[in-house]
Amino acid sequence: MNRVKLSVAAVSTGQTSGSYTLILAEENSNRKLPVVIGSFEAQAIALEIEKVVPFRPMTHDLFINFFGLFDITMHEVVIYNLLEGVFHAKMVCEFQGEIKELDARTSDAIALAVRFKCPIYTYEDIMDAASVEFNDELHEATEAPAQKPKSKPAEEPREYTKMTLEQLHTLLEKALSVEDYIKAAKIRDEIQRRQK
Repeated sequence: MNRVKLSVAAVSTGQTSGSYTLILAEENSNRKLPVVIGSFEAQAIALEIEKVVPFRPMTHDLFINFFGLFDITMHEVVIYNLLEGVFHAKMVCEFQGEIKELDARTSDAIALAVRFKCPIYTYEDIMDAASVEFNDELHEATEAPAQKPKSKPAEEPREYTKMTLEQLHTLLEKALSVEDYIKAAKIRDEIQRRQK
């Protein structure tokens, strides 16, 4: 069975409340594999892609630390089945020279894959059954998912442009300390925009 290499193209809000859609793109193709995931996993993937460092380790970061402590290497993630609309994935790891396969929810496996920077694969029959073709309109962009920001209007992104760098750094520290990673990502984007 032919394997297809995928990469994370986008994370966007889903059609139902609290759900998100992870868009996995096939290499050198317009085919995309949409996977419905929960808000926590969507946030975990988006934070890693956006390179936002949480104040305390999140669950997936804890796994990375655990794997490192016990010298476990993650080689790849394989989405190997699609049953009744649910994708099934496994993580292919190495421990003490032996290859081990761990069954995992696709969203968790992808959240770890982006942290390990390891490849993601599926099979041609799964792509045939569940992929959709996008025009070039889908750009690689991640909407950081989470709760709606509980910020005052003065702290909205359009207002960040009126703040000094010192004010932005202070606001960034506050956002990270209360684990408001969505707000932190927006503030960080404004800081980076000014440093170009």
